[in-house]
Amino acid sequence: MQIKELATGLKFPEGPVAMADGSVIIVEIPAGRITRVKQDGSTHVVATPGGGPNGLAIGPDGHLYCCNNGGNFEMSEVNGLQIPGHTPESHKGGRIERINISTGKMEVLYSECDGKKLLAPNDLVFDRAGGFWFTDHASNNSERRLHGGLYYAKADGSKITKVLRELTSPNGVGLSPDGNSVYYAETMPGRLWELPLSAPGVGKPVGGFTPANFVGAYPGLAYFDSLGVQADGAVCVATILSGGISTFWPGTSNFEHTALPDLICTNICWGGKDMKTAYITMSSTGKLVSCDWRSPGLRLAYNA
Repeated sequence: MQIKELATGLKFPEGPVAMADGSVIIVEIPAGRITRVKQDGSTHVVATPGGGPNGLAIGPDGHLYCCNNGGNFEMSEVNGLQIPGHTPESHKGGRIERINISTGKMEVLYSECDGKKLLAPNDLVFDRAGGFWFTDHASNNSERRLHGGLYYAKADGSKITKVLRELTSPNGVGLSPDGNSVYYAETMPGRLWELPLSAPGVGKPVGGFTPANFVGAYPGLAYFDSLGVQADGAVCVATILSGGISTFWPGTSNFEHTALPDLICTNICWGGKDMKTAYITMSSTGKLVSCDWRSPGLRLAYNA
């Protein structure tokens, strides 16, 4: 598979959003900024919310919605690679932001749920009812790791619900093509889960002692980051250590790993008229790349 480097020298890029004009908007986490990468490779700063902008999505109003982890990761350089680490002592929690793409104006929609602070919101996806699912990765240091959760919220800032709790570093989140399931990946266990839905923002009970249905894991040592969903329902999970994209076809044993030249691939999205152009963030080397993907990606609920 041939990959094309669209932009280099980025500060741990994540959260790619393929825009209608062919550009891609990404976050640069340690720089605290949101950047548009144009088709010619030039970059333009969209907004500088500070903290740690992480996941991005276009909402029903055409604005960007951002999971800001609040500076949840200490960044270091190891052998020339950007590596995220523990949560610094200065970290005070994260937030969900709404950002006007044209002006860069930012407002905080949510910083707590049920009177408790959000720790480190990580990734989000909108459904066709206009609400969004997001993960809270939570925080860790050398002594302990806090539990994260899966949330559902309304885009107007009026309601937020913690749907699943006591999750181990939840990261990527996505919806099935029919909207009847939400998928989430847990980073440190390297596992992919599926929660069936009875209504927007409402999960169905699952059997056993797990919070959701187990979909799959990488066949070896690897961590999971963000994810995207193909139009055929396959779930593509950005994979750390093994370096690439791990694809699962839920309900089957089918699995495929697409290797890429970065140990910390963090996200995938799709664009183009046929939705077969994949955009992937290779974060430790600071690159946004594109490639022709095997199958079209699922068109998201909203774009701009």
